[in-house]
This record gives sequence, C-alpha cells and structure tokens, in this order.
Amino acid sequence: MTMLLAQISDLHLDGGERATRRAERVMDYLRALPRPVDAVLVTGDIADHGEEAEYEQAARILAAPFPVLTCPGNHDVRPAYRKALLGETPDDTPVNRLHDISGTAVLMCDSTIPGRDEGRLDAATLDWMDTTLAALPRDTPALIAFHQPPVELHHPLIDSMMLEQPERLAALLETHPHVVAVLTGHAHTAAASTFAGRPLIVGPAVTWTLRMPWEGDNPADRDQPPGITFHVLDDDRRLTTHYRVVI
Repeated sequence: MTMLLAQISDLHLDGGERATRRAERVMDYLRALPRPVDAVLVTGDIADHGEEAEYEQAARILAAPFPVLTCPGNHDVRPAYRKALLGETPDDTPVNRLHDISGTAVLMCDSTIPGRDEGRLDAATLDWMDTTLAALPRDTPALIAFHQPPVELHHPLIDSMMLEQPERLAALLETHPHVVAVLTGHAHTAAASTFAGRPLIVGPAVTWTLRMPWEGDNPADRDQPPGITFHVLDDDRRLTTHYRVVI
C-alpha cells in the first residue's frame, strides 16, 4: 500500500474574508477528492495574530473526515493554540506530537521561538524527537514536519528567518536512518531541496506566494491561488511529491 498525505501551510487566518475564503477553498478541495487522503499536515502559521478567535475559526475550517495534524509557526502563540485549536490546557511549552498514519510515524514538531520569526528546535524538542524516533520499530518509516526550513532558499527575506542551528537536527538524523523526509512551510513558496541526505520539501502557502528575486522586487504575490502539496510514500519508502493550486 501507499500512503497519501496532503500538506498545507501558512493560512494566516485573521477573521478577514480573504484569508477565510482561501482556507475554505483548500479544505473543500481536499474533502472532495475521489480518494481521501490519509491525513492533512498543516505546517504552521495557522493564525495571523495568535488570538484564540483565530484558532476557533481554524478549528471550524480544518474539521474533516480525515486526520488533520498541525504544528505551530512563528505567527502562532502557544497558549492560545493549545486552548482553542487543540482543546488543551494553555501553556507556553513546545507543542510536539507523534501521529501514526497508516504505519508511518509523523512527528509534528515545534520550531518556534516565541516573539521571533526565525526558528530553532530547542533542547527539549530535540530530546523528544530523539527519544520518539528511537522508540519506533526500525522498520517504521518516519516523517518530520516543522515550520522554518533548515536550508537557504535563495530569497533574502525568508533566508533571514530560517531555522537556526540546523546542524543539531542533521546530527540527530544521522542516528535515525528511518526518517524518510523533512517537511516544512514558512517560505510561502513551493520548493524542493535536500537536508542531511533526505528530501526537504517546502509547502506553498495558502495566503500568498513569495515572489522570488528573479520574478520582481515586491516579495508578496497576492494574486497567486492557494497551494497544496501531495506526498505519496510507497512501499520502498520513496517519497514522491506533487504540487497543486486551488483556483
């Protein structure tokens, strides 16, 4: 069997009509697929201001007949995220979760630094990742998802707020060969690269698309439609990724 995941990112829900319509279009598209996805991954910046009302709206929009897995981004605020989106007691500790999706371990990790745009996997999160991966049967494939990309994407704006100290994550991955790929958001552009010998897939944004330097000076292209990423993981642990836009 193969596993089919959809990845969306950077909804930036703010209660406004534009952000709401774009997120709703994406989720309507995913719910209407002839073959349901096994899960949807939302790789951060779910809310624009980190307010409880934004997460309440997100919970309504993201409701689906398939699992929807989330991790925070730099616009998200942990206490409100926990309370209004996850239904948990609010606190400011990193939000890290392990999910079993069709026999694949999906680690949704918190790479945020409260109050800052750049990211970092702190010691507690790295320890959790290491312990969690070590506890898996060695034949269990794993995917790691978080917000800020750990490599430069060749745009000065997004490269100024990437993941700090990526070498700590690279060292961790060296000891866990069953990690198949790393999935991130944050950049507002669909991109594919490599990190620590694995595919690194950057999901496009729902809200607006990053215009690269060779495309013009204004970085925010608000006319592009929302983007979706589809990941297919086959029996050979090969990850194949397809990108779509939702008109």
